[in-house]
Amino acid sequence: MQIKDVFKRYKQDLRTVEQNLEQHYGSYITLIPEITNHIIHSGGKRLRPLLLMITSDLCGYKGDRRYGIAAVLEFLHTASLLHDDVIDLADTRRGKTAANHIWGNSASILVGDYLYSQAFKLMVQDGDPLVQKILTDAAITMVEGETAQLTKRGDISITEEEYLRVIEQKTAILISAACAMGAILAKAPQEQIEALSQFGMKLGIAFQVTDDTLDYVATEEEFGKAIGKDFQEGNITLPLIRTLHMCSAAEADSIKKTLVNIDSDGNDMNEIMSLLDKYQGIDYALNKASNYINEGKMFLERFDDSEPKNALLAMSDYIIGRRL
Repeated sequence: MQIKDVFKRYKQDLRTVEQNLEQHYGSYITLIPEITNHIIHSGGKRLRPLLLMITSDLCGYKGDRRYGIAAVLEFLHTASLLHDDVIDLADTRRGKTAANHIWGNSASILVGDYLYSQAFKLMVQDGDPLVQKILTDAAITMVEGETAQLTKRGDISITEEEYLRVIEQKTAILISAACAMGAILAKAPQEQIEALSQFGMKLGIAFQVTDDTLDYVATEEEFGKAIGKDFQEGNITLPLIRTLHMCSAAEADSIKKTLVNIDSDGNDMNEIMSLLDKYQGIDYALNKASNYINEGKMFLERFDDSEPKNALLAMSDYIIGRRL
């Protein structure tokens, strides 16, 4: 199964997800749906809702609760994006001007808060204590991860283990929750819930490692944001962590100075790219992501062969291969 087949299979479900989202971010304060509409329809693939639809299908659940939980997942994710763009002083998001550059930081933060609140309202309406626990724990962990990343900004001493812990918290935890939700809604056995949770965690780590690597190697048109932006913001990701581990003290000192005084004409990024190439930082990161994908696929061995299982395998391959 190819990724296009996955989207075709779940096309109607995703259409219902879209309708459900629009029902829940309306407000008499017109700025709220205006900003929400700007970011929520800016080209995202609805990865988390899609994973929920697939895992629900895998475990045999076809009920409407899927759509409310999908909205929770997307609102939590979108709220975090609005806040992240303020923190990062982002210019673009998915190839469009970032909301904070159009409406300002205050409006972006408040609309992010509104979406978080709507997510928790929908969780209460769903009424399942286990769903509420997993998703609220995920929301808390995401904030912890973003805060941890902030404290490590510009710190070239960050270890690979610290980096992986941050991306588990800020990205992988919600993808893990999305996958577990399908089994929970289906009232599947605990071992299946845990298997899908672990699959989602591995998938989420691979997703973020790949995303961080794309920051160095994709084109701006493909990636939807300026290349090298993470580096310019002081975020030390896996390709650079590997390079720092392998390079000389003099080269590490040069990288540190570049982080503090990066120029605007791209010359410094050329030097960084040269070091990444010299020490194979890109290849190392991509191999690491591929290993996580393979580990994730192993958790699917507990499920019988089926079209939903094939869809999860196709999603795994898509994440590691996107735009590279």
